[in-house]
Amino acid sequence: MTTTLKIDFVSDIACPWCAVGLGALEGALARLQGEVQAELHFQPFELNPHMPAGGQDLVEHITQKYGSTPEQQAQMRQNISARGAEVGFAFAPGGRGRVYNTFDAHRLLHWAHESVGAGPQRALKKALLAAYQGRAERIEDHAVLLACVQEAGLDTEAAQSILQSERYADEVRAREQFYLQAGIHSVPAIIINDRHLISGGQPTEVFEQALRRIAADQA
Repeated sequence: MTTTLKIDFVSDIACPWCAVGLGALEGALARLQGEVQAELHFQPFELNPHMPAGGQDLVEHITQKYGSTPEQQAQMRQNISARGAEVGFAFAPGGRGRVYNTFDAHRLLHWAHESVGAGPQRALKKALLAAYQGRAERIEDHAVLLACVQEAGLDTEAAQSILQSERYADEVRAREQFYLQAGIHSVPAIIINDRHLISGGQPTEVFEQALRRIAADQA
């Protein structure tokens, strides 16, 4: 008997640990095939909601935000790259270079879910992560976003219309506020059945054990 779990994956494309967490979660779901089925929904969270157009140098940004040295940041990049490799995600070897605003990407993810459903939204999420975290592309650039839409098999003309408007801006901000008010202040935050929280880019085994336990309790 297969148990269906609702999973809200609260994250930002600007977060490398979100790529690790998603890869680990997908690995756990693959191991639990036949036992657990997921309704996976991607929810918006912005690490840098006030980032202006053009972005900021990554080393400068992280130094200002966290007080870490370039050497510490290089070590962290190595650690994240190793964790990414474990779950099949290849990070850009030299890092992302710059930090960009991700609000338009979140608007497109909301549109994908509303218009065509969870599966296409997941494909778009993975395309966006690959573009920004994997290839260090300028994720605020509409051409980059539309290439991700095309890669995910979605309607690029509809996406371009959204990018040229303010559509879904209020809806995305409302979802962001909902999770902030619920106490989510770091990502990834994986919420299962609106009750159980798994924080951070945990290993595949941690997700597997948690999902199996929650599914058993539900059954």
